[in-house]
Amino acid sequence: MPHTNPVLNAAGIHHVALRTADFDRSVAFYADTLGCAPKMQWGDPGSRAVMLDVGDGNYVEVFERDEPDSVGSEARLLHFCLRCDNLDAVVERVRAAGCIITVEPKDVPVTNLVPGGTSPVTLRLAFFEGPDGEIIELMSCPDL
Repeated sequence: MPHTNPVLNAAGIHHVALRTADFDRSVAFYADTLGCAPKMQWGDPGSRAVMLDVGDGNYVEVFERDEPDSVGSEARLLHFCLRCDNLDAVVERVRAAGCIITVEPKDVPVTNLVPGGTSPVTLRLAFFEGPDGEIIELMSCPDL
């Protein structure tokens, strides 16, 4: 059963924001390879941004930056995870798009340490590098 957050009410991850030096390449990757749909875009050349609908009210937000590797006030991203129920097929699409698969699809049994939670849970996951080197996890788990 899904958790309802009593503090945030309509809680959930709304979007993950990424910096990119090649805005058009990144938008094309997320749209064409992963099937995300542009929902809203703004800004001028050199400082554009777009919200890409991943599905189910989740978004990837891509910001165009001339210097994506500058540290400044923007933190680096460890990875972000996209839910999918066709993980192996998505990995093949990503591979065909020229991305580096850093962790091939595999099943990972996880002991759930949350009191009263389902245990163990088996996750099917894979990791790959996106067009700007961002690490993206794909995960399939009907129990999570």
